[in-house]
Amino acid sequence: MFNLKLHPFEVSANFKLSLVLTYSFKSESLKDFIPECLELDTLNGDTGFMAAAFVQTENLRPRILPEILGEDFILIGYRIFVRYKTSYGKRLRGLYILKSETDKIRMKIGGNLFTNYNYSKTDIKFSESSDLINIVSEKSGINIKAEVLDGYEGLPAESPFKDIKEARRFSGPLPFTFSYLKDSDEMLIVEGVRSNWKPKPVKIIESEIKFINSIDSGKGKLANAFLVKDTPYYWKKGIKDKILKRE
Repeated sequence: MFNLKLHPFEVSANFKLSLVLTYSFKSESLKDFIPECLELDTLNGDTGFMAAAFVQTENLRPRILPEILGEDFILIGYRIFVRYKTSYGKRLRGLYILKSETDKIRMKIGGNLFTNYNYSKTDIKFSESSDLINIVSEKSGINIKAEVLDGYEGLPAESPFKDIKEARRFSGPLPFTFSYLKDSDEMLIVEGVRSNWKPKPVKIIESEIKFINSIDSGKGKLANAFLVKDTPYYWKKGIKDKILKRE
């Protein structure tokens, strides 16, 4: 039987704004959230990372359709940085999505029909001034205030990264997203393709995220925050890969 949840067609959108906050955790506290066929993408082996991505999309649609038929949505994704070894021996860096949220019921329905990304609807709101971005959701317990400063190259006080170059390796989104298909013991791989991708570090003034705080008794530490604006993006059709036999 054909499974619609396998990301069966390409999807296009424009990222009007994408703000990603990445949090560091002890690796051991994240391992139970990912399937055994994935491994954590870590810093020095003992530090893993979870990101909260907040994206304003424009003209989101099946890629075969013209922009005029697309819709605008706000998307939130909570994901863990991981690595995966394919059946043909290639090692990929990517993201394992724990849950997703959106501001519209149509996106919730469509997202849960065609993906395994676990969408729910929430009351997320964005507001933006010349140098401030505010993101608020009472239902999801989100309150973020980011300051956009020209030439800013700083990192949060508790960041484990030695410099902004190292931090960019965990700025997301990475090219690949993984979903484990338990019934068939396969990995669904979705590749994202982007252009004009120039993540800009921003200063976080406030960062309250209920879901992040629920992980490991709230011990996550803000590691970096990057902003991207006005970026074309599309996701390729999902590809299934048979899981290698575990030793």
